[in-house]
Amino acid sequence: MKLPYSWLQELVPQLPPVHDLEPILANMGLPLEGIEEVPAPPEGVLLAAVTAAEPIEGTQLTKLTLDVGPHGTKTIASGAPNAAHLPAGTMVALVTPGTRLGDVEYGIRSMQGVESWGMAASAKELGIGETSAGLMLFAAGTAKPGTPMRDLWAADHVLDVEVTPNRGDVLSALGLARDLAAFLKLQLVEPEAGPQPSGEGEIRVSLPPRGVTLERDPSQKIRFGCDYFAARTVNGVQNGPSPLWMQRRLTLSGMRPIDLIVDTSNYVMLELGQPTALYDRRDVTDDQILVAFGLRQGEIVRDLLGNEHTVGPEDLLILDGREVRIPTVAEAFATAGQPKPGQGVLGIAGIVGGEHGHVRADTSDVVIESAHFDPVLLRRTSTRLGLKTDAVYRYERGVDPLLAPRGANRVAGLLAQSGGGQPDPGATLVGQPEVPGPIEVTGDQIRALLGMEISTDEMVDILHRLGCRVEREGDRLTVTPPSWRVDMSIWQDVAEEVARLHGYAHLPETLPTLRVHTSNLGAEQASQERATLRRTLSGLGFQEVVTYTFTSDEEAGKARSERPGVRLRNPLTADRTGMRTALYPSLLKAAQVHPKGERVLLFEIGRIFPASGEEERLGLLMRGPLAPQTHAPGVAGSFGVFKGLVGALAASLGAELDIRQVRGDAVPPALHPGIAGEVVWNGQGIGWLGALHPEIAQEFGLKGDTFLLEVALPLPGRPWAFRDPSRAPAAWRDLAVIAPDAVSYGDIAALLRREAGDLLESVEPFDVYVGAPIPEGQRSVAVRLVFRGQKTLTDAEVDPVMDRLIQAVRAQGWSIREK
Repeated sequence: MKLPYSWLQELVPQLPPVHDLEPILANMGLPLEGIEEVPAPPEGVLLAAVTAAEPIEGTQLTKLTLDVGPHGTKTIASGAPNAAHLPAGTMVALVTPGTRLGDVEYGIRSMQGVESWGMAASAKELGIGETSAGLMLFAAGTAKPGTPMRDLWAADHVLDVEVTPNRGDVLSALGLARDLAAFLKLQLVEPEAGPQPSGEGEIRVSLPPRGVTLERDPSQKIRFGCDYFAARTVNGVQNGPSPLWMQRRLTLSGMRPIDLIVDTSNYVMLELGQPTALYDRRDVTDDQILVAFGLRQGEIVRDLLGNEHTVGPEDLLILDGREVRIPTVAEAFATAGQPKPGQGVLGIAGIVGGEHGHVRADTSDVVIESAHFDPVLLRRTSTRLGLKTDAVYRYERGVDPLLAPRGANRVAGLLAQSGGGQPDPGATLVGQPEVPGPIEVTGDQIRALLGMEISTDEMVDILHRLGCRVEREGDRLTVTPPSWRVDMSIWQDVAEEVARLHGYAHLPETLPTLRVHTSNLGAEQASQERATLRRTLSGLGFQEVVTYTFTSDEEAGKARSERPGVRLRNPLTADRTGMRTALYPSLLKAAQVHPKGERVLLFEIGRIFPASGEEERLGLLMRGPLAPQTHAPGVAGSFGVFKGLVGALAASLGAELDIRQVRGDAVPPALHPGIAGEVVWNGQGIGWLGALHPEIAQEFGLKGDTFLLEVALPLPGRPWAFRDPSRAPAAWRDLAVIAPDAVSYGDIAALLRREAGDLLESVEPFDVYVGAPIPEGQRSVAVRLVFRGQKTLTDAEVDPVMDRLIQAVRAQGWSIREK
């Protein structure tokens, strides 16, 4: 939020120098993103009054005749779009000859036959704002012609305050000044209140009922659509440029001045934090306003800029007295061939005004809307429509529910003061706002939570300075927050405010007390296991990625994963509408950004949300060459390398790993039918690994040498027991098993381990042979068996084990290769 220092200083006269505010605001929890020094307009920029504005024939230029006071009458040629048809008396910022702006020095020159004495400037050209869409225009009588503009537009500093989402109360000059005054124990000067109403207003207002059920989710009810609405009328306003002082504050706050009526609404929002909407009274039929939800899905609303928005039953609308319903898209095309926005919609509540009812140049009678809308409802509507306005920014963070009448009164007063309008004495107030309720807390609770010795008397003083009402009985406090602190609802919020104003710098430096409880034993084990897993994978060359847990039906379809069953009610984008059901699609998307042919090793530890319930998973991806072809022919980028990396992971973690080939319907949809296996970790099946299915690789634009693993976490452990390593030598035996091609090496190794007993230390394959004399459809798998005991083994001890293994092999219908 941007705010000029001079505005704050007006509300808190004893405010410290501007650069002293940076540490103060940081201690208040409102750090500054920066302090910008804005200079005054250069010398030689004068206010000049327009006496005539005439178009220059055959061009897009306008000849302006100006009264420049002591310099007499001068003419300039201007191409600004708002220069044409300026009323006499309107004042402009004139850059006189000899004045330098940046690298340009302005003088007298002839343009289309007009002697142009300098230039009428925009805010951007003068270096005092960002607007360059037209000339700076000021109301007649702003100052005497020839007055230096720097006398009225002084240099200033603009504070750019970082406001957290829960502190909607400081999104205004008054809110920030109020917090500063409370923190620094200074006097606050309240802005003018505006004319106080007496009696009923001229506008009749109808609000929607509370607890409306959403059409798409009948289980969800809206707390309220609009619980408080204030309306006033001001007649006879002379619309035109707003006062210079108002334009200055709007410009320094980052807003573009438009005209008196619109600027007044924006100014009150910046001053008080209350968004308002102003309508041309000619369009408010029968002086009646209806706040209602849309009746049908697919209705079209055209906003004041001419943009069309499709609204539905969940969106709150402001309608005029005719209650004219806008047609659906289908109805509009059927009746006229083109959608025709209706004429009864004054705006989308709290977000944007409608084309119908918007303020025009000739608007003189104004209806002021100042209301409190449901922040959750507005956030949903604005997000879905893609409309993020300054009003929504405040409503969704929490606007004072009691502020609506004050906002309407302030607007009415400014329109009377600057535009000569006549406010109607009455005001319309409808609804019953919800305000923060009382909070019970004790001083001991606050002291225990904060670890700070703060007296209960000081707590009461701090809360009073914040505007809270406090009832005290000994150490027990009943705290009723002010209406603008909608973020205070529990006693911990009270404690936070006490700590904030007491000063976080007063937190004592003490060593924490370590209290070990039986329920905490082993609580860090899961975190340590993940850290070890990450460290080991990084050591193997993998890089960790953290991807979105959101996905879409389209992405799941491309990856052949389970479609998301957990849907987001308010998705941020169309490609993130549900919670993912697998990790590997995210890894495939991450691999897409790497150039083809580049080696890629990725891993992710994250949660998935399949139909069976939430799970934590580990996912690995390998793509590209990991060994030079000349060094390891047939291995580079292959499944063997990937399986070797997984085996290295298991060995580093002290786990037993087995990869069992899967075929047919057991192959996961993501994997190549011939290169897929089950991961068995310490005897438990935990997931799968293999080559990416070629069709999926094509969908994601990846080469065919992409390999994946996805397993469930935590990884299964195994009982640990110490056994003194044997000093005896090993006994080796080789065995060649002839089995059908359909029998995997994993099946053969599992059989041998199961039958060999405790003497078998390891089984390793060293040869696979196919061809004569091996029968067709079979293959010979030769393995090396390593036996070891606590003493040197003899043939008499090993041979019976080998005989048992040979019998077990033949019992499976396989055979032993003799030579």
